[in-house]
Amino acid sequence: MTATSAPAAALLGVYARVGPVFAGGDGAELIAEDGTRYLDFVAGIGVNALGYNHPVIRGAIERALATGLIHVSNLYRSEPGERLAEELVSRSFADQVFFCNSGAEANEAAFKFARKWSGKPGIVAFSGGFHGRLFASLAATDRPEYRRPFEPLVPGVEIVPLGDRAATERAVSAGGKKAGAVIIEPVQGEGGVHPVDPAWLAWLRQLCDASGAALIFDEVQCGLGRTGTFFAYEQMGVVPDMVTIAKPLAGGLPMGAVLLKEAIGSALAPGDHATTFGGGPLVAGVALEVVRAIAAPEFLAAVRRAGEWLATRLERLATCRRRVQGVRGRGLMWGIELTEPAAPFVGSARERGLLVATAGPTVLRLLPPLVVTLDELERGVAILEGVLE
Repeated sequence: MTATSAPAAALLGVYARVGPVFAGGDGAELIAEDGTRYLDFVAGIGVNALGYNHPVIRGAIERALATGLIHVSNLYRSEPGERLAEELVSRSFADQVFFCNSGAEANEAAFKFARKWSGKPGIVAFSGGFHGRLFASLAATDRPEYRRPFEPLVPGVEIVPLGDRAATERAVSAGGKKAGAVIIEPVQGEGGVHPVDPAWLAWLRQLCDASGAALIFDEVQCGLGRTGTFFAYEQMGVVPDMVTIAKPLAGGLPMGAVLLKEAIGSALAPGDHATTFGGGPLVAGVALEVVRAIAAPEFLAAVRRAGEWLATRLERLATCRRRVQGVRGRGLMWGIELTEPAAPFVGSARERGLLVATAGPTVLRLLPPLVVTLDELERGVAILEGVLE
């Protein structure tokens, strides 16, 4: 049986897959098995920051395979993971790194680390936030339709209105005995692409310091170059206690990480947490090259230029299409707020050769590869103009 004739019914139906069968990719384009090319403004939901068939990723995989080490237990040392951890520490506030396999796992680990360090069980999250589909990360995610079938979820997690200082202070402080962790996305992704006010984050930093809670920035979607700086927190003027990252970290291979301060790391002892595959030599070797490529000053400068161009172009689109209420975003992470459901326009765009996603019921989400060209951005926005006409 060929790959194209394999029945889709063999896959568990937790995804409503649509469109063609993709068989290849090049740059910012996905290629269907019939040869049709699609301009990809989804990028694996922010994973494929370097696009498809990028020489950095291809070369890193080839070099990693040449060593013969795909996996080594974390009971032993291997060089790629240690070098990657040093690289991430050198580019951040962090002193230590824990590797895992996904963003949800990274957030679950951060919750455990915060609880062990603080001695307090509570977790505070915010309206519009998305932190994963595992039990604690789902409990911290403000999507009732995701949560409802799996309740009761992990207890002790409170979601409060973003921007409500009184409600947040009650949830975090409660006499200093309640919350050990406060988690927030500096730019909310699934919740509609909402950049969070830096002044609010600064106040949250002060509240966590006063209450003895760990401030966690979830940068799984908005980190690693997506907003034009290596980490999104760099634009906020606020330094968290932990940052969780994943999606583009290993260029499409499954990898997540928690970056944390030594004060929190020192509370953890051998056996407190573990991972079988996290930080293995193959994925870590690839991630090291991806991190270096994205962190290069000229690369980030190009992302910022492309983001500024896209912001101007989308604002123009908003003025000439009545269906568009507004646009918002940072760097190459943008949401287009519509006056009606967004899903039909995703299908219409795909029919015209452009892949986009949604971020909530009425928002079109654009997450092109960070290597996208201005010509490709123009082509994509022109398709959107036609779709929204």
